[in-house]
Amino acid sequence: MPKEAQIRVLYVQPGKYPEERIVENDLKSMQKLVGGDIESVAPWRENVRVVCNQEGKLNGMPLNRLLGDYDILTGSFFICGLRNGNFISLTDEQFKRYEKLYHDPIIFTDTPLGIYPMKATPEQYTRVMNDMQARKQVRHNRDNHNER
Repeated sequence: MPKEAQIRVLYVQPGKYPEERIVENDLKSMQKLVGGDIESVAPWRENVRVVCNQEGKLNGMPLNRLLGDYDILTGSFFICGLRNGNFISLTDEQFKRYEKLYHDPIIFTDTPLGIYPMKATPEQYTRVMNDMQARKQVRHNRDNHNER
């Protein structure tokens, strides 16, 4: 069976609801979606793959969604099918399953016990991220003022 020229994927960005995308089934297009070199992860027994930025954590990309109960995906990622070593379109059933799994944006907060994930709407996510950025800026300004 020939490789599909375009594939249907579930595209998941930090702070947003997942969306359906039709993408060219080539390396350059996939790298563009995740913002760099791709890495394919197989967290489930089903023939699907999570495709993410290989260096997302190292590059400080924003925390996005949980990957099972053992990892956190950073930056934008997508989910596609796999057959004979080639990426393929998600079926309708797969699309629904993974859209439900990754539907809600996640806010990750630091606690004394580690990072705690909380489901949010995109509006709540944006508000919290803006607040966190403003607090960082205030601390930065205060620290710079104290150094003088």
